[in-house]
Amino acid sequence: MKKALALILALVMCLSLSAVAFADDETGSVYYLNFKPEADEAWQALAAAYTEETGVPVTVFTAASNSYEETLMSEIAKSTPPTLFQVNGPVGLANWKDYCLDLADADITAELTSQDFALSEDGAVYGIGYVIESYGIITNKTLLEKAGYTVDDIQSFDDLKKVAEDITARKDELGFAAFTSAGMDSSSDWRFKTHLANLPIYFEYQEDGISSTDAIKGTYLDNYKNIFDLYINNSTCDPAELSGKTGDDSRNEFLAGEAVFYQNGSWEYTNLTADGAFTDDDLAMIPIYIGVGDEANQGLCTGCENYWCVNAEADEADIQATLDFLKWLVTSETGTSALANDMGFVIPFKGAVESPNVFVKQDSEMTAAGKTPVSWNFTTMPSEQWKNDLGSALTAYAAGTGDWDAVVSAFVDGWATEYQLANG
Repeated sequence: MKKALALILALVMCLSLSAVAFADDETGSVYYLNFKPEADEAWQALAAAYTEETGVPVTVFTAASNSYEETLMSEIAKSTPPTLFQVNGPVGLANWKDYCLDLADADITAELTSQDFALSEDGAVYGIGYVIESYGIITNKTLLEKAGYTVDDIQSFDDLKKVAEDITARKDELGFAAFTSAGMDSSSDWRFKTHLANLPIYFEYQEDGISSTDAIKGTYLDNYKNIFDLYINNSTCDPAELSGKTGDDSRNEFLAGEAVFYQNGSWEYTNLTADGAFTDDDLAMIPIYIGVGDEANQGLCTGCENYWCVNAEADEADIQATLDFLKWLVTSETGTSALANDMGFVIPFKGAVESPNVFVKQDSEMTAAGKTPVSWNFTTMPSEQWKNDLGSALTAYAAGTGDWDAVVSAFVDGWATEYQLANG
């Protein structure tokens, strides 16, 4: 009797598991390979909320900083690949277009406030820009005032240089440095080999009236040198130590009140204000001045390099589950509130919630006042290898084991080489 009962229970369990598996096959699931480590916790919570609301499983895996391409290559080859991933613009799309579902008729595309945020080629939409961000020099206004200045005193590179070098001269008296460490390990070097490098590219493109090039001239590399020198010679550590400094080191120095200035972006807002570390009144973001153009009317570096792509190779049910998840993200109260409040995102969708992020508000105020945002042209950098070679040259230069000529060569000669390799 006991054996018969056990057999009946086992059969019922098998039938139940089969029913669950069938239901999962029918409803599909979502696997998102997240690009933003700083938003991992918020994405995990949002995924759990969607699963609780709909029953659809959502897995979020976050790639380590500066390793997204390598992680995507590895994950896409697995039997359960990401159903949702991202590219950083046209250059990134070239590597992954074959995997990208055409989203021209997708619900999420219809929710965009402007089709400028659709990454399109030949009528097909391969990616959807999901966040507009700004970066510049985050400033501790309280420390700046202790040094005798306000953000209004900094309207140009010459102003920034004067303030930074004065703080350095009085570093022992003041008890803090001008800049946080310009860490050149992989968790931090993107701030300088990509985001800072955008400035000389932007101004060269502006001067030449172009939006991309197969051969950068390096017109403003002296200005790039000047701002990088200002960072590394007026910071919390000796330049020779920068190769071992991380992104966390830089953030923690700023949080600890060890430096006035910290180059980073609006995505850092939640990290800096968590647990009351800073209030909005403590913080400002000023433009990255390099001594070029109409600096009095220069705004923050504002743009988008984050485009959602749906894996066209995924199972049909998983594709539909992913499309449904995307629509929910940008139309539901839970999704839009989390993107705005927990991640600090400004999203280019009709249902967007206003972000409480003070850096976002400051960018809007600057634009409303007639200041011109610096566009994100680093999406035209020819390859990841170009960035890595530039980062290595910057690291050697900072350490004193390399010279600036090697940086120029990595920037100019490396661009031409990598462009040809990528485009035949």
